[in-house]
Amino acid sequence: MAGKKKPQRGKRAGRKPEAGKPAAAKEKGRRAKGGPAARLLRRRAPEPLPTAPAVEARAVARYLRLSPQKARLVIDLIRGLDAGAALSRLQFTRKRAAAPIAKVLRSAIANAEQKSETVDVDHLYVKRAVVNDGPRMKRVRPAPYGRAYVYQRRMSHIEIAVAERKPGAGAPESGKPEAGKRAAAQAPPAAPGQPDTDKPEAGKETSR
Repeated sequence: MAGKKKPQRGKRAGRKPEAGKPAAAKEKGRRAKGGPAARLLRRRAPEPLPTAPAVEARAVARYLRLSPQKARLVIDLIRGLDAGAALSRLQFTRKRAAAPIAKVLRSAIANAEQKSETVDVDHLYVKRAVVNDGPRMKRVRPAPYGRAYVYQRRMSHIEIAVAERKPGAGAPESGKPEAGKRAAAQAPPAAPGQPDTDKPEAGKETSR
């Protein structure tokens, strides 16, 4: 019928219209609560204080007459070590690639000292150490029956980067007793009148 009103459906079906509250007051209350932008501003964490950047320097040696495969055997020994420990290890490594790699490492340390006057050499470590392939030279070796064998003389590019490690970073934790020692230390001592049950009495054999 035309005179009947259709029943309201949805979220606003059971709500009653607010009487006596103008639209300006509603908008003011909504702004006071704050929208999505206001919530994001409240959640924003404070910016960290700027810290001094760590010193980093590198050195590169190109076109070395070394096989990259043999040079990688030596450079894998010093990756991640302190600069002083890496030089000591290279000094006692009986490989032909140890001498040029040590020369590149000393050059990287000197570059770090030249880059910053406040750098501490004792805190430098080998951050990056790679050996890349260089150009190859083809050579011919005489072979039986008038033949010739072709072989390649390889070259290497060595790159070493050192960086300053903050004191105390990555230091192993010390002063923690082991699990067995901790359990033995926490066990209560036996009373003076009671015998120790862990130790067998003298003159008695333990049953097996």
